[in-house]
Amino acid sequence: MKVANLAGRLHLITATGAVDVADVSAGRFDPDPARIYRRWREFVAWERETALPRGRTFDPAELGPPTPEPSQLVAIGLNYREHAAETGVPVPEGLPPVFLKFRSSLSGPYTTVRLPEGDIDWEVELAVVIGATADRVSESDAAEVVAGYTVAQDLSERILQMSGPAPQFGLAKSHPGFTPLGPWLVTPDEIPDPADLRLSTLVNGEPVQDSSTRDLLVPVPALIAGISHVATLYPGDVILTGTPSGVGMGRTPARYLSPGDTVVTRIEHIGSLWQHFVAA
Repeated sequence: MKVANLAGRLHLITATGAVDVADVSAGRFDPDPARIYRRWREFVAWERETALPRGRTFDPAELGPPTPEPSQLVAIGLNYREHAAETGVPVPEGLPPVFLKFRSSLSGPYTTVRLPEGDIDWEVELAVVIGATADRVSESDAAEVVAGYTVAQDLSERILQMSGPAPQFGLAKSHPGFTPLGPWLVTPDEIPDPADLRLSTLVNGEPVQDSSTRDLLVPVPALIAGISHVATLYPGDVILTGTPSGVGMGRTPARYLSPGDTVVTRIEHIGSLWQHFVAA
């Protein structure tokens, strides 16, 4: 099942197009995409039992983030060995660094981003969307709280991030448009193996990141277990699971985004994002 936020309304994306959930369910489910995660199991059961009508064509520019109002936007740092190496930071032992991004940085999958001052970098990430309250969940039970997966681009302003006595991870990664998500949420049953997904970034058509989630140091179930043993995760929350190597700051010389650049972010079996950058 592919679940989308289309023009601010909850839709299913099928082989024939977009289907409005509130219309097809005769009002059983709210049209607001943010509200579906609190009724996720009921919604999944309904979809499996429902004969959906033919979908309509749609403009991809109308797609918004599939979970537009997460109570928590959790990000993971240094979760790929080669990325840690390219940044010159030792591989963490146990749970990698965990930090929060501001919800105001969320955007849909196809956007124009105004570049703030600084060095703006790219980071492809697999994003996990939570579909049930997770409080001290075990690794073996972690799959039960996953609604699905989506593509994230964790844009980062490196000067602010590295300033001060301690890194400003959350703030430097939370400028407007710095967390595009989408193009939709894909449920686990449609992904052969979330622990073996190819993910990549292209800048102006040039491949700059190309890796697989099999290289995650701490996989998704362990991330959910580790986080939820400290902080409760709620339906609709998002976990950005970390980026592989190939970021701009890890290059010699370093390379950052400029006005006129275009970034395409892809994860197989899910889809792609497209961001065009302009001067502030």
